Amino acid sequence: MQFFDPSILQSGQYHDWLVQGLILSLQLTASSFVVALPFGAVLAVMRTSSFALLRAIASTVIEAIRNVPLLAHLLFWYFAFPELLPENAREFLYAHNPEAVCAVIALSLYSGVHMAEDIRSGIRAVPASQLEAARSLGLGRLASVRLVLLPQAMRAATPPLLSQTVNLWKDTSVATVIGAAELMYQAARVETASFRSVEAFTFATLAYVTVSLLISFAAWLFQRRYPVRPA
Repeated sequence: MQFFDPSILQSGQYHDWLVQGLILSLQLTASSFVVALPFGAVLAVMRTSSFALLRAIASTVIEAIRNVPLLAHLLFWYFAFPELLPENAREFLYAHNPEAVCAVIALSLYSGVHMAEDIRSGIRAVPASQLEAARSLGLGRLASVRLVLLPQAMRAATPPLLSQTVNLWKDTSVATVIGAAELMYQAARVETASFRSVEAFTFATLAYVTVSLLISFAAWLFQRRYPVRPA
């Protein structure tokens, strides 16, 4: 038997499986990022609020989520969460790719709390005089945060947020434990069906490395084009 047969990666059923897994992994990453970023921003604003109750709620949520392994989150949202739903909602979930939906929920929450800490660092990097100036111009507190504070904080936090996106991309591989047909699931499927483990996992490895490097390169370009200026 040939040690490495690249033909199965170029065309055919196994190629299709691997490409489908890659596409789903990218979709999980994009969907989770779209949810995680605003979730993290809200938590970061609450964490830096002058109201003690908001700070306490945000701190509790962040610590409760980030101190539980991602695997436990995935298993909870896939096995336990549907049982807590009304019957109609549970049937609707089961009819619409529950593995991917639950994976997005778990990944969004897990990544969101880590992004919250990056955004909070960005908020702390913005001089307090910026918010004071916005208030003196007649903007309300929420408008000042939305229009003045957050844009500057997000710019400062973009490089670490892109690093968190790399982690999010790699974390999608854990979704295989709940049966989400992402890249690792499909690589294992190809290996089981064909016994060509070298080819299957080489494809998966190269895919993870390539996408991770592309995101890291984007972070480098952004940091070079928009360097963070000292306050």
